[in-house]
Amino acid sequence: MRIRVTATASSVARRGVRTAACAAVCAALLLTGCSAFSDRAADGGRDQGKGTTAGKNGDTAPLSGRSGAPRRPVPRGKGSRLPDDFNGDGRRDLVLNDLVKAAGDTYGDDAGIGIVYGTATARGLDPAVRQILSPRKHGARVDGTLPAAFDAEAACDLDGDGFGDLIVATDPPYDGIGAPPVPLQILFGGPDGLGASGTGGDGNGGRAVVLRIPAKARAGDEWPDHPVCGDFDGDGETDLAVTASAGQVSYLRGPFSRAGAPRAASAPIPGGGPVLEAPTPKADVNGDGYDDLVPHTRARTLGTAAKGELLLGGPDGPTREGGAYRFKAVRFPTAPRLPSGSGRALTELLGTADFTGDGRQDLVTRTHRGERTDLIALYASGADRPVITFSTSIFLGQSG
Repeated sequence: MRIRVTATASSVARRGVRTAACAAVCAALLLTGCSAFSDRAADGGRDQGKGTTAGKNGDTAPLSGRSGAPRRPVPRGKGSRLPDDFNGDGRRDLVLNDLVKAAGDTYGDDAGIGIVYGTATARGLDPAVRQILSPRKHGARVDGTLPAAFDAEAACDLDGDGFGDLIVATDPPYDGIGAPPVPLQILFGGPDGLGASGTGGDGNGGRAVVLRIPAKARAGDEWPDHPVCGDFDGDGETDLAVTASAGQVSYLRGPFSRAGAPRAASAPIPGGGPVLEAPTPKADVNGDGYDDLVPHTRARTLGTAAKGELLLGGPDGPTREGGAYRFKAVRFPTAPRLPSGSGRALTELLGTADFTGDGRQDLVTRTHRGERTDLIALYASGADRPVITFSTSIFLGQSG
């Protein structure tokens, strides 16, 4: 399964800032591509009401410590076939876009992306083995400018080295003339995880590289966005599909170089939409050996039912109309209780995948109240109580 990274309302707000800035410089241009993958969980959370205590969420108390929360180094891996195993140790890792902010920092810069690495324990994820990715330390400069926004979009092994890579949406400078720059960047994984530099590292000094979309694969003046990983041509390598203008798809064939360039690209494919998504739980819907694609007219909330139209993969990529497709709703377990406080608590689905290593699909949710209180919960397949909960406040005070 190819994990899709989801962000929530606060990251949508950051995207709104980027969109507004685009509109200011683009004047009459219609910029529909600035909204990215995070929109899918923007407003589908459940109202859980007021919580009581945070210590009754499963068989572990939530890890809520700040800079004093325990930390362990990322274990070195040798490579695996999991798309979201960034250090290659054979365990899935968890990507978190929305991290709670410290008091007084509501309007601060993007806190970055949190990574919690999987382990060989029965609980799978270990919040002590974590990493924060910041635009300051890990972003690529565009025209000499580091990005201010840094939101994870998709995870997959783009260069075929056995270590998952992360595709990130940024906000490059744009003067409103001609096609906008590509806002997507790739942060490569390695034996020590994402963005590791030095021996065995990514070869880019720990920084991302800008995704290179050849001019012949682009169309119009919309921002390329909503990347979807998949082996659309059935050659065993990971490809990438990205939105283009007028409902078209930029199809980039893998493997990708460490400079962010695809092996090949063709003219934009018709039949797409402003939002792209992979079918779930199987990317190859009809079992013909080619992964498929689902375009949407608008972003959907992850875990909710929705209808779309298939683009079936084939030797030339996702070029064939495949008829209607339906995403099934995901049943949410009982949400963990937040610490006592006022305000509405929302629960959102972050992803479904086998995090515990038993071969079955687990579920990860985020319950939060505003931008200062949250709990991440991992539920083993079919369970109604989480095997572990923790707050993203563990990333506070950790430099990226």
